Amino acid sequence: FFANSGSEANDTIIRMVRHFWALEGKPEKRVIIGREYGYHGSTIMSASMGGMSGMHDQAANEPDFEHIRPPYGFLYQGNQDEAVFAANAASWLEDRIIEVGADRVAAFVAEPVQGAGGVIVPPDGYFAHIEAICRKHDILFIVDEVITGFGRTGHWFASEKMGLSPDMMTMAKGLTSGYMPMSAVMVGDRVAARLIADGGEFYHGFTYSGHPVAAAVALANLDLIERENMIETVRDDTGPYFASALASLADHRLVGEVRTFGLLAAIELVKSKDGPVMFEDTGTVGGMCRDHAIQRGLMMRAVRDAMILSPALSYTRADIDETVAIARKALDATATDLGL
Repeated sequence: FFANSGSEANDTIIRMVRHFWALEGKPEKRVIIGREYGYHGSTIMSASMGGMSGMHDQAANEPDFEHIRPPYGFLYQGNQDEAVFAANAASWLEDRIIEVGADRVAAFVAEPVQGAGGVIVPPDGYFAHIEAICRKHDILFIVDEVITGFGRTGHWFASEKMGLSPDMMTMAKGLTSGYMPMSAVMVGDRVAARLIADGGEFYHGFTYSGHPVAAAVALANLDLIERENMIETVRDDTGPYFASALASLADHRLVGEVRTFGLLAAIELVKSKDGPVMFEDTGTVGGMCRDHAIQRGLMMRAVRDAMILSPALSYTRADIDETVAIARKALDATATDLGL
């Protein structure tokens, strides 16, 4: 099912999930559980499914959507080891399912790595627990690969790298590398079989869905990614180098943590490494650092006080070196502004 943006793809998912459960004779299964800081789009329904409080405050807060805390280790892990934290973070889903009632919950939706939410990388084992909980309670598992799909993680999809088996998946950005608007919804066997057998016509479509020019661009883009071995390069060379190069910033007094996953990264800024202690006026320091980076020729996005990087698949080691050098200068300038 083609659309034009991740927002439209995720909006389509919502309707498809609820239609599926109606066909299963369980129309009361309508609630979709997402995560705080999750981003799934800007339509009223996709923004309601996402966990961005600012969007909810702007009338995107429809009923039958619930949100749990994300596996944000920097904030929530504390002294737990990774395996324990993975299990505990996943248990937040089961707690909410029990609270709402499994007979009302239709699906759980998640980005493999929460990109717009601050590059929140889950601990190993988290999604294995999540999938087990979904199967236990007969809840569909939806993966949003709009950011992580088509090579950014060093695999075609992050689901492949993490060993996920979603019932449905959305994708967009990397499908055309942004040269034309196009997105898609992939539907697994269980849902597809029911829709085909009993669903009749699924009334999906937007004026420009599957536009021939967008489709041609997508095919050319995917052919180029494959022909140039871009995914293998990210997996074996630039991805690991990106991680090690950015890790060198961890010694900066403003940096509480550096998180990387393929060619996705976040530099978490803190008032003090001891604790850590976050800045009181969330987002102000991040905005200062972003502006210093832009003035020096580097695009970094500020999400709260985390500096987000998502470079092109064609990034070279030289590009990475320049990125890290500018990022350090931006951090230094920010520290100077703060009188540190």
